[in-house]
Amino acid sequence: MQNAGQLSRRQILAAAGFIGLATVTGCGSGDDGGDTKDLSKKQNGAMKNYRAGQQFKASEPLAFSVLHNNNPVYPMKSGWRFWKEVTKRTGVTLKPVDVPLADYEKKRSVLIGAGDAPFIIPKTYHPSEVAFVSSGAILAVSDYVDLMPNFRDKVRKWKLEPELDSIRQSDGKYYLLPGLHERPKPGYSLSFRTDVLDRHGLGLPTTWDEVYDVLKALKEEYPGKYPLSDRWSTNTPFPCGALFSYLGQAFGVRAGWTYDNISFDHEAQKYVFTGAQDGYRRMVEYLRRLVAEKLMDPESFSQTDDQAVQKLLAEKCYAMSANPQELVQNYRYNLEKQVKGAKIEMVPVPIGPAGPVVLGGSRLENGLMISSKALKSDSFVAMMQFVDWLWYSDEGQRLARWGVEGVTYTRSGSRYELKPGISLMGSDPDAPKDMQKDFGFYNGVFAYGGSWELVSSMFSPDEKKFQDAMAQRKQLPIDPAHPLQSSEQEQATLWETPLKDTVIQNTLRFVLGKRPLSEWDAYVSELKSKNMQQFVDLHNKAYERFKKENG
Repeated sequence: MQNAGQLSRRQILAAAGFIGLATVTGCGSGDDGGDTKDLSKKQNGAMKNYRAGQQFKASEPLAFSVLHNNNPVYPMKSGWRFWKEVTKRTGVTLKPVDVPLADYEKKRSVLIGAGDAPFIIPKTYHPSEVAFVSSGAILAVSDYVDLMPNFRDKVRKWKLEPELDSIRQSDGKYYLLPGLHERPKPGYSLSFRTDVLDRHGLGLPTTWDEVYDVLKALKEEYPGKYPLSDRWSTNTPFPCGALFSYLGQAFGVRAGWTYDNISFDHEAQKYVFTGAQDGYRRMVEYLRRLVAEKLMDPESFSQTDDQAVQKLLAEKCYAMSANPQELVQNYRYNLEKQVKGAKIEMVPVPIGPAGPVVLGGSRLENGLMISSKALKSDSFVAMMQFVDWLWYSDEGQRLARWGVEGVTYTRSGSRYELKPGISLMGSDPDAPKDMQKDFGFYNGVFAYGGSWELVSSMFSPDEKKFQDAMAQRKQLPIDPAHPLQSSEQEQATLWETPLKDTVIQNTLRFVLGKRPLSEWDAYVSELKSKNMQQFVDLHNKAYERFKKENG
């Protein structure tokens, strides 16, 4: 809800054009019209007249705490060149608070709840930040983007205002600084053993009907095997989260990792319940058919990633979800060592009833929350400038991804090359050094978002081929903003979890045949008994209110 005296959305968008006026004089109303913030006593280390494209350098040595998601693929090292280079360029020393990847979300919540969170809290996926809004534990960062000229510049240039609108809360503000992409970057799809397909005269499928046909043909050739066995089922609430995500897209619904109880029906111009949509039912029916005909391994929904990949390497299956990194670094590398002549390719997401589309809103990536404690710091302005430089400037993003020119890479125009002896995501498995493990660059805590030129500079040939194909597809419209007021949010939270649990449990039961699809209407009735309609009505009320108040 927008208070009297706040800017309308039209004014906000107009204000966003005045990037050059963003100074650190302390009026924190920003381009989002928050309450005036006096930042005059929070200028320690800040640069005066800091501008987009300018190297940030603190005017005195500073240190900021940052929550660090410790990925077991590249465990954190205090001696990484990344830490040293950040300090050398900016005068800022980062103090990482290390949290294991498997416990990241839980530990983050505990730290925030106890008031012990670091100032900078990365790797937060919307809408995870919403849980911390009502307590005041995190900042309404939209009030302070006037301190972030690079962030504002990219929002303006890439016309990202509708995406940012979609993450605003009922006060018209947003509490997450998301990674900003110039173009959508889909990451997951199916991979197939192409040498096996070639052996039996089968081509790579381009539609989900063709996926079925290929799996059916493989089953006839190898009746004792499941042609498709899948992964990304554990440590996530949605089994086979990747598969459901890109399969759902083909049916025009959000599922798997992108699942949200609420979806906007752009024809009806209202919000509906995702797990009761006709497209969701048809997606479930498709998967049920694969499992029923033994084309898909039922253990896909419960096995660990290692168990799944071992089945691929042991030739117990011939298709599996992939991303470009796993395809090259894990599947292909290990298959070539174990199976003579093995070849594997990742296909562009097969096309389904929704046509050649990608989900809307995918130009925002996970992002950062800022602890409210940071606002009390004398160096708050400098911290926001630093965050702007490292996560949103071209130079900061280049450092986070590629490292140091002449040390880890060489560059000619938009063409980047790793220095000899350095491997990135398996590009040279025999190299003595690894970009992530040994240097700390291309760390998911710091490297996301960016121009298409920079993002695509890291593509392997496989990913370039995949992304070029996906770039031809139409982006589905972005769901409009429908922020709940705090009292509504409390009520929605009470309804949200039981509804989502019912969807996940029954999705799995339908797919595995533990519940017949003839009971779909009964399942929808169960959702209604758990306040599905009241939940939808609450969001539609919020949508209408936000539309009325923001134009």
